[in-house]
Amino acid sequence: MKIEFREAKSIITKSNIPSIDYVINPYTGCQHGCIYCYAEFMKRFTNHKGDTWGEFLDVKIYPWEKIKPNKYDGKELLLSSVTDPYLPLEKQHENTRKILTHLKDTNGKISILTKSQLVLRDLDLFKKFKNIEVGVSLNTLDSKFARKIEPFASRPIDRLKALEQIHQAGVKTYVFISPIFPKITNFQEIMEYSANYADSFMFENLNYRPHNVGRIYDIIQQTHPELLDFYRTLRKDQSYWELLETEIEVYCKRHQIQNKIEFHHGGFTKDKKKMKSPSK
Repeated sequence: MKIEFREAKSIITKSNIPSIDYVINPYTGCQHGCIYCYAEFMKRFTNHKGDTWGEFLDVKIYPWEKIKPNKYDGKELLLSSVTDPYLPLEKQHENTRKILTHLKDTNGKISILTKSQLVLRDLDLFKKFKNIEVGVSLNTLDSKFARKIEPFASRPIDRLKALEQIHQAGVKTYVFISPIFPKITNFQEIMEYSANYADSFMFENLNYRPHNVGRIYDIIQQTHPELLDFYRTLRKDQSYWELLETEIEVYCKRHQIQNKIEFHHGGFTKDKKKMKSPSK
């Protein structure tokens, strides 16, 4: 892992994600090595052309006192969009903790999303926010498959254990089932396992990108070779996602579960951005 320290002109930037006003990325790059990651495009904009995504990390240097919490009153901020706020090196550099420390007086909504059990470290800060939700993303409870597709992230069960403790402390929580691997991800199993400590659920489909499609096919060949032809077909035929979306909606309505579906098939769609209540 190549580690560099780079001064950042800004740390909170306007977002192109529907329903999110600002995104916060404490680092450039990621240590988790997820084979399906879409954020590899960031290499073009961060002087990392030619580097391998997952093998470099820029630790951002920023005058944290310049963060003005009142500036974000009434806004929604996501931490993070193209990195993980709780990478292993966060233990040492604490960029995420510094950001949260300077944001704690905001009246905006803070959404945190991670694949790391390290998130539990900042529970003391979470409890100081007026409006915050903490989520973990996963797509399987199978640690062996997770290790194949997310080699350096925390085990799914460990992420959920951390989330459970955060929920028990009175902080709003959610589970982001993402990205869904067709015919491998069992969304009902994940929801049943975490139902007692997840206030809501979100869902995102597996998206093929030129840089990740080969890795996805390789993993499917290694772990579920009988599905390889289906995964190749899925790249062109999106009808599977429409059927799955309906299945999720029916399940959530039946069980009165608050949910949000982000099936964008390669690009965000505006009509999916609002959280659905169980009655809808």
